[in-house]
Amino acid sequence: MRYSARADKATDCDPSDSGKGAERVARGFARAFAGKPAWIAQAPGRVNLIGEHTDYNQGFVLPMAIDRAVWIAFRARADRRVRLDSLDYRQSIEFDLDALQHGGAAWGEYTKAVAWAMQAGSHRLRGWEGVMSGEVPVGAGLSSSAALELATARAFAVASDIAWDPPAMARLAQRAENEWVGVACGIMDQLTSACGVAQHALRIDCRSLEIESVLLPESVSVLVLDTGTRRGLVTSAYNQRREECQSGARAFGLNSLRDLTQDTFVSGEARLDPVVRRRVRHVLSENERTLRAAQALRDEDMGRVGRLMAEGHASLRDDFEISSPALDAMVEIASAQPGCWGARMTGGGFGGCAIALVEREVAQVVGQAIASEYQDRMKLQPAVYVCRAADGAGVLPVKEDFLS
Repeated sequence: MRYSARADKATDCDPSDSGKGAERVARGFARAFAGKPAWIAQAPGRVNLIGEHTDYNQGFVLPMAIDRAVWIAFRARADRRVRLDSLDYRQSIEFDLDALQHGGAAWGEYTKAVAWAMQAGSHRLRGWEGVMSGEVPVGAGLSSSAALELATARAFAVASDIAWDPPAMARLAQRAENEWVGVACGIMDQLTSACGVAQHALRIDCRSLEIESVLLPESVSVLVLDTGTRRGLVTSAYNQRREECQSGARAFGLNSLRDLTQDTFVSGEARLDPVVRRRVRHVLSENERTLRAAQALRDEDMGRVGRLMAEGHASLRDDFEISSPALDAMVEIASAQPGCWGARMTGGGFGGCAIALVEREVAQVVGQAIASEYQDRMKLQPAVYVCRAADGAGVLPVKEDFLS
């Protein structure tokens, strides 16, 4: 496994940039446990600029961690029990590390899943108690689940004196979601949350886990455009799409679509089921678009990035068939705005968010115009976030003014 030195250094937080999330969980901890937490862990959500549904096909992706995170204020316990209170859900979970079982609050399954995966990975865990809160919209395609998983892993690592290895912890978090929660996700979400680099996108090779930091031009703002529609990955067609991709690889005698060349696909596509053919075509073309978009960002050629985003959305809509009327409308409206270089749906699909790259100086105006037109057209309440690329999962000390 290889990842950039900058991604490795991004595992510790700058307390001066903690926002309100750290204060909220610190105060929540003081109320719940009548004391001061020892640490605050955080892990960001992510938005994917391009490279959708390529990660579990061992391809290329170009995401960035965002400045919206899951926060956990916590302290270690002397036993092997874990208690975690959620300020957002107003619920608590408690479990024994020696007797992990499914059941209880749905959000709590992600915490138990991480404990299970870390122990399956031969880590000796210590119990802890904490309070959590999240700023990542749930079900919006911004990887709230990965943020929760990595914040939980960070808390376990600190409480249990485990060295923090971002790619290795991302792998364990992916296993947690695959095998305990039941979502057949790839590695992108967890790796981005673990290894994010401020002001950079990450060009990730999902086979080798090689990460290259790609600087985002200063002139660019990233708008995350929440359609106000939601989907659940476990019950959606996400796992079905993964099986269709695997079926396509098997048809060519391959373990992964990463190994399929365009020439081989063209010569053999006629024998594929029409649905599988479309899925394979998307993955091949999306990998190529992702590599080209990373180079265009390095060249600061935002017009070319925007065109590749538009092509990617069309492929997700027509070949992979995971868009929706709300996502299509949001992308169409955003793409027509002056100052917008390009837009597309982002995330697992079937609802959630789109993303747009816009000129920084007009980002607020463009965001307001998109939201207004979308609400008029779709009769849905959108949300627009101007996001910046953030560092990955980290810990910070508890400042006294958090509790004042």
